[in-house]
Amino acid sequence: MNFFFRRLSVLASAAAFLLAFASTLRAGAIHRDIPYGHAAGETLLLDAHIPDTPGPHPIAILVHGGGWSRGDKAGSDKPGDGADITPWFAPLTAANFTWFSINYRHAPQHRWPAALEDVQTAIRWIKAHAADYRGDPQRIALFGHSAGGHLVCLAATLADDSTRVQAVVGFAPVTDFETDVAHRGGQLSTSLQALFDLPAAPTPESLAILRAASPLTHVKPGLPPFLLLHGDADKTVRIEQSLAFQQKLRAGGVRCDLITLPGAAHGLLTWPQFLPDYPDRLIAWLRETLAPTDAQP
Repeated sequence: MNFFFRRLSVLASAAAFLLAFASTLRAGAIHRDIPYGHAAGETLLLDAHIPDTPGPHPIAILVHGGGWSRGDKAGSDKPGDGADITPWFAPLTAANFTWFSINYRHAPQHRWPAALEDVQTAIRWIKAHAADYRGDPQRIALFGHSAGGHLVCLAATLADDSTRVQAVVGFAPVTDFETDVAHRGGQLSTSLQALFDLPAAPTPESLAILRAASPLTHVKPGLPPFLLLHGDADKTVRIEQSLAFQQKLRAGGVRCDLITLPGAAHGLLTWPQFLPDYPDRLIAWLRETLAPTDAQP
């Protein structure tokens, strides 16, 4: 009998915990610092926005830039700078997306491929927990700017069943490290040196490492649709990278659309000055690409 009552007590406690947890996931709110994994002694955290309506809603997974060495899921670790991704939040919220903004391990404390592994871990966690946030795990888009654009494009081109998504949006993404080196006078940027622990002067061995970590290298048929957005005045990541990536994707039979922002540089905060309707065009593309199938709600 005592065992029976103890069992009831345990079940009641578990039910109370689940009810308390559910009550904290308020719709229409951003929930901060949710653990999605652990790696190298660090707890990996994300923020989540839950729409007001029941859903299930399409999901966007947001990956900030910052040269693989800084940045933050809340927008930026230096709000208002070129790596600030806050311009994504309002359009996705208004469009009734469930969205998650993730932190990942930064170089040089954590070398390659730590950042990529964290993005892959986040995708798996979000798929497993999508329903808790009114999201649809079969309608996921990856968002990434600059270094974050590199990470989402590479995650998509290397995906297996556990990390496969339905759309990728790259904002001025780095897709070809060898081209980046060529545009920098034949030297690795300080960001790449820190990320890969390589010297500035390229060698055949270091170029092979860069090639293997470039999304362009892994393009193949069967990838999800891509949308690239790039300013044609970007001096940090030149638009030629997106043009070449688009060409290779299309040659492989993969849909890839490109929105060019005339006169825009690298940082997202200034983009509306150059193409005011680009958020509307972005959301329209997502709605088309992530439209529910007949078998989905």
